[in-house]
Amino acid sequence: MGIVVVEVCDGNLITEMDIESIIESEYPEVAVLMNECLSFCGMCAVRPYAIVNGSRVFGKTPEEALEKIRKKIEEELAVYAD
Repeated sequence: MGIVVVEVCDGNLITEMDIESIIESEYPEVAVLMNECLSFCGMCAVRPYAIVNGSRVFGKTPEEALEKIRKKIEEELAVYAD
């Protein structure tokens, strides 16, 4: 199985949810890394987002962002499917 890394900035709006526990419980092969800063200055305050294997994924609400993150994780894991 492949490894997927989801990076989240501590100051991001998506941290209103326990994104780390949600993702890691649904996808054991995914690592969620909480960072102090992801160097996308200003984006954290504007909309919830995460970086999934190097690609920015964002939504208008934390819930929408989480759904898009799940979709991106599924796309990344599909590469390793039999």
